[in-house]
Amino acid sequence: MKSISLGSLKQAKSAGEKFAVLTAYDSSFAHLAGQAGIEVVLVGDSLGNVVLGHDSTVPVTMDDMIHHTAAVRRGNDRSLIVADLPFMAYASEEQALDNAALLMQAGAHVVKLEGGAWLEETVLMLAERGIPVCAHLGLTPQSVHKLGGYRVQGREEAAAEQILRDARLLEDAGADLLVLECVPAPLAETITRELAIPVIGIGAGAATDAQVLVVYDMLGISPRTPRFTKNFLAETGGDIRKAMEAYGEAVRTGGFPGPEHSFN
Repeated sequence: MKSISLGSLKQAKSAGEKFAVLTAYDSSFAHLAGQAGIEVVLVGDSLGNVVLGHDSTVPVTMDDMIHHTAAVRRGNDRSLIVADLPFMAYASEEQALDNAALLMQAGAHVVKLEGGAWLEETVLMLAERGIPVCAHLGLTPQSVHKLGGYRVQGREEAAAEQILRDARLLEDAGADLLVLECVPAPLAETITRELAIPVIGIGAGAATDAQVLVVYDMLGISPRTPRFTKNFLAETGGDIRKAMEAYGEAVRTGGFPGPEHSFN
C-alpha cells in the first residue's frame, strides 16, 4: 500500500470509493493497521476510556496525546495519522496553534477538534498556517457532561439544521475532513452529499465516505461496546490483523455498517 495523503482521500471521495479509519494508541496496533491496509489511523482521545481507564475523554492531556501520537507514528508509515486535540487544548486560537504544532511535530498529519461554528476562526487560522484539520460534529465526547450523556444528536429538525450549517461553515473555513458521530443516517447522508471534503462516520449510517471505529471495540475487548460497533475479531479466528483487514474490506464494499449499527 502506498502512503495515504489527504489528496488520496479526496480522490477516493470523488471516485465514490470508501475508505476505513481505525483508532490506534501504540506502535504495535498502528503497525498492524498499516499492514492491514487501513487508510487512516486516528490517535483518539478515546485512549482516556480504553487505555487509561477514565469514564470520559475529559481527563486526557496534551502530554498523553503527544506520547501516544509519537508511538503510533513510529509504528506506521503507511496510513494517514489523525490526532485529537484533547479537552481545553484549543479553547483559544493561540492554544490551538501551539498544541496543534506539538501534535504535528509528534507525527500527526492532521489534527482533529470537536465543535461547531465557534471553531470557525480557529480552523481558518490553522488552515492558513498549513495545519490540516479534521472537524468533528454530532456527539462530541469532550462535551459529554454538557450534552447530558452519550446521546444521538440531530434528531430534532432545528438540531439537524444546525449540524448541517456547522458542517458547511467548517468546510468553508478550511477543514479537510469531517467526523460525524451518532447522528441520524439521513442527516449524515445529506451532509456527505453536500460537502466536497470526505466525511467519516461513526454511528452515522452507511452513506458517509468512510467509517471509523475504536480498535478495542472492533476487537470486542472493550468493557462496554456501543451499538454502532461490530466484533470483527470473532469472525476471523482471533487473528487481529485479519480482523482489521476484514473491517477495512467491509467498509469499502458497503458490508459495514448495517442498519443495526445506525440511528434514524
